[in-house]
Amino acid sequence: MSAPAGLVVVDKPGGLTSHDVVARVRRLAGTRKVGHAGTLDPMATGVLVLGVDRATRLLGHLMLTEKAYEATVVLGTSTTTDDAEGEVVATADPEQVAGLDEQAVRTALAAFEGEIQQVPTAVSAIKVDGKRAYQRVREGEEVQLAARTVTVHELVVHDVSLPQVRLALRCSSGTYVRAIARDLGAALGVGGHLTALRRTAVGPYDLGVARTLEQLGEQFAVLPLAEAARRGFEAVELTEEEAAAVRVGRALERPLAGLSALFAPDGEFLALYEPREGRSRAVAVFV
Repeated sequence: MSAPAGLVVVDKPGGLTSHDVVARVRRLAGTRKVGHAGTLDPMATGVLVLGVDRATRLLGHLMLTEKAYEATVVLGTSTTTDDAEGEVVATADPEQVAGLDEQAVRTALAAFEGEIQQVPTAVSAIKVDGKRAYQRVREGEEVQLAARTVTVHELVVHDVSLPQVRLALRCSSGTYVRAIARDLGAALGVGGHLTALRRTAVGPYDLGVARTLEQLGEQFAVLPLAEAARRGFEAVELTEEEAAAVRVGRALERPLAGLSALFAPDGEFLALYEPREGRSRAVAVFV
């Protein structure tokens, strides 16, 4: 028997790819229809949002534009991947690293808060002429990616115990924490890379609703489709007449502020609608 449609928020362990987690959840859910939003590197742990059955269609529309992380940076060593999984390409004099002033480290990190121009790490999933950047790097190519505008909403330095720096940040989707580690090291003249990364939240889903694979194996918990839609979108309650129209994807005269989740009077989640051409029109119907 397969699990009901909904979201599964996994606390991903280190050492597994996001695809590995999807494969495990497929077995637990008893269905092939499982997808994920917001890939995590194998080294990283924490929140990974998965959709089961019809909820896979919800993933692409979820406003998962803000993410939160806890990270550990080691100064003094640069790697090919900007994290601990890459090969070391440069090492600074340990005395130079030990001689860094803590306030200088904090000041350098403060420069990464707000809207910044960031060059993504070369070993990333960004496509270059139709091929993933990390594939080109593995094939021996030298990849130069263009800087992109990203936003670090908040950056808090928890501890500076050189060569380690522990921090937490909230940022826009598309921000590479590895690149912040790299650029911090460059700003301080000693190099740096990421040694630990834990994602604590993706959009409205945080560790409070996440479950480990072991916990899911004991009791498979799905955030029901209706509840997932209420968490992720503005909820709009319909009349019976409106619900009948939405069930077949008809446009509504009711104005909407933006992409919204529409519910029947009995609480059933029906569809996602958005304002368009003076009316409210279907983006995706789930019944």
